[in-house]
Amino acid sequence: MRRTVLFLAAALLVFFFGPAVAPAFAQEGRAGIDMWKAITGGFSIAIAAFGGALSQGRAISAALDGIARNPQASGRMTVPLILGLAFIESLVIYTLVVVFARL
Repeated sequence: MRRTVLFLAAALLVFFFGPAVAPAFAQEGRAGIDMWKAITGGFSIAIAAFGGALSQGRAISAALDGIARNPQASGRMTVPLILGLAFIESLVIYTLVVVFARL
């Protein structure tokens, strides 16, 4: 059992730190760094898109619930809803710009 745990720990260390050490033996030293930048950029965009989509869905749901309760208020809810959706989407686009600036 102990040998299996040690083997798994060593395998995980090689798996996680192997790509970081590999550029030290290569001719190009930035290959591993660029790879990690791309991976973290992808995760950043995924998290931002998930959060933006979730918050947009909640905003639209709340607005439609309010309109269903009071149809007369639909004219007053439309402009703030669209403005709020634009602000939410701008945060996702800002994340995209920051990620591309880092690459």
